[in-house]
Amino acid sequence: MSTGGKLIVFSAPSGSGKTTIVRHLLSKEDLNLEFSISAASREPRGDEVNGKDYYFMSTEEFKKHIKNEDFLEWEEVYRDNFYGTLKTEVERIWAKGKNVIFDIDVSGGLRIKHKFPEETLAVFVKPPSVDELKRRLKERSTESDDKINMRIAKASVELATAPQFDEIIKNYDLPVALEEAYQLVKNFVGKK
Repeated sequence: MSTGGKLIVFSAPSGSGKTTIVRHLLSKEDLNLEFSISAASREPRGDEVNGKDYYFMSTEEFKKHIKNEDFLEWEEVYRDNFYGTLKTEVERIWAKGKNVIFDIDVSGGLRIKHKFPEETLAVFVKPPSVDELKRRLKERSTESDDKINMRIAKASVELATAPQFDEIIKNYDLPVALEEAYQLVKNFVGKK
């Protein structure tokens, strides 16, 4: 895979606000960003659209892509529940002369950083607390309590990886976090 632009990785436990931050950055034309759409081996939820929110595929299809080494990174998040980044997705964005921004889980984010250390800015978004995380996930009311508890357990593990990232943004105050994220990315994409 040839390198083109920069790779901007935002990772965090579910409910930390990383998606809100990524959407904000995508609205800033001066950053020249395009969102990397992940592949997922699950059905669309709510009003999710194939090719916009995710590339939805069957578990069999996903496993075939793994075998063919089509992924930049992938993970089995829960049993037979896969997420990953197709190499063709990054190449598609680079071919347009844009920088790639990822809203991705912690292990996927670190894998991308490991593969492209020079081209990648890896940012960890830290929630105010695990209790606040639980409150935000419950507020979404898209998942069962069991699923929320699984996410909370995973969050504790993910929080421990924060020091492995280039930068940590504490999302205690959203406007402050958005500005901090913008400045970090602006400085990074401006580097030659």
